[in-house]
Amino acid sequence: MAGEIEIGPDFDSLPEDIAAAFEMQTRSVEDSAGHAPGSLVVDGQSLPPRGCPHSHQRSENDVFVSAVSLWEIWLKQSVGKLRLPAKFDERLAAEPFQNLPLTGKQARQVALLAWHHRDPFDRMLVAQAQAEDLMLLTADVMLAPYGAFIRVMR
Repeated sequence: MAGEIEIGPDFDSLPEDIAAAFEMQTRSVEDSAGHAPGSLVVDGQSLPPRGCPHSHQRSENDVFVSAVSLWEIWLKQSVGKLRLPAKFDERLAAEPFQNLPLTGKQARQVALLAWHHRDPFDRMLVAQAQAEDLMLLTADVMLAPYGAFIRVMR
């Protein structure tokens, strides 16, 4: 099917190097437009923590998976544009990622963003990263104009 995305079987472990892990993920998730619904949000050394809605103490090496990314993944899977590996949800739960839920503060932040990008999922990921002082790792070069907290990984 045109525009179909497949998440490959290399989702079993998170390497020490977060950038390498992200590159591994986006190679297997990217669709024909270069869009990767598997974007990761991470704490960055240059971005001080500022009250993220989590019960654990944040470290600069935390890797978050946004509920927004999961929403997009499951939506695309439900309409046949994405094939997930067997037991994807169980395998994801076994990874050392932190959950990044969507909050009202983050949703409000989306309205304040410049219109560099029109995809609502990507805009929400940018807003989440900005609102929580996190770094957004993405394969989408169209997100770079939002600022230094966006890291395009190729």
